[in-house]
Amino acid sequence: MSVVDCAEQRVLRQESVTKEDALILAEQPTGELCAAADRIRRHFCGDKFDLCTIISAKSGHCPEDCKFCAQSACYHTAAECYPMLPRETIAARAESDAKRGVLRLSLVTSGRRLSDREVDEACRAIRAIRAGSPIHICVSMGLLTQEQYGRLKEAGADRVHNNLETSARYFPTICTTHTIADKVAAIRAAQAVGMKICSGGILGLGETMEDRIDMAILLRELGIRSVPVNVLNPISGTPFEKNPRLSIDEIRTTIAVFRFLLPDAAIRMAGGRGLMPDHGRLCFESGANAAISGDMLTTAGYTVETDLALLAELGYRPALIDKACR
Repeated sequence: MSVVDCAEQRVLRQESVTKEDALILAEQPTGELCAAADRIRRHFCGDKFDLCTIISAKSGHCPEDCKFCAQSACYHTAAECYPMLPRETIAARAESDAKRGVLRLSLVTSGRRLSDREVDEACRAIRAIRAGSPIHICVSMGLLTQEQYGRLKEAGADRVHNNLETSARYFPTICTTHTIADKVAAIRAAQAVGMKICSGGILGLGETMEDRIDMAILLRELGIRSVPVNVLNPISGTPFEKNPRLSIDEIRTTIAVFRFLLPDAAIRMAGGRGLMPDHGRLCFESGANAAISGDMLTTAGYTVETDLALLAELGYRPALIDKACR
């Protein structure tokens, strides 16, 4: 049996893949690796595909210095800046997305964290959504406290998004105004009040494959089952504006390795999918089984209708994947 076959059989027996295993897998032929990852995905998750949308509920003027981000006030970019959107606007968007077949909407705000007043505004928006739509609600609102997460959950949000972005080793290279430990603390605070977690990272920041694997292993240790995979779309005006774009084979290899490490997760194609001419099709045949549809925070994406047609063609059906797939 090949290295890939042996690792696949171990995963199917529900044995964990180690860091050393994952590093070896990343060096195997792309086609063989991705085909095995897709079989693992089918075994643990069947034909479920977790499709969500996001709304930029507050944009720009962020004091953090994340080197990839168009919304950082540290850099001169063309990102739009505005305070928290009116709850009526947010609720109308949620109702519209639900009618189009979207099962979850994430409310995303810029900044290190929301103030208590802004959390109150977010809670009012969430209650307005719940009053008029069955859509599930995720919040991506920075490094909040356990008490603030509790208020958001009571209002009707059931999931928190907070990306690790990269490995603990590489994180200081991409951001100096907060740490990966701050992010882990916020994730644990949300988990403490019973919120589900969505957390992943960005490929193409200058990190190594080892950094990506270390991040995935930390996600596994944290019990994360929704893992966004962003591919850097270099933004003019940011320190990473000249970073080279990754090849599709490198992206597919990373996704496939993540599937071996996180066999029952929703591995979610997120920002940067708009750079892919096939809409992410090859990624969805390499272990990915979730996506953010529509526009991203500061870049364009694909329409919900286009994505639903692609998923049907690939044999998927829309469904929430919140914990284990099986």
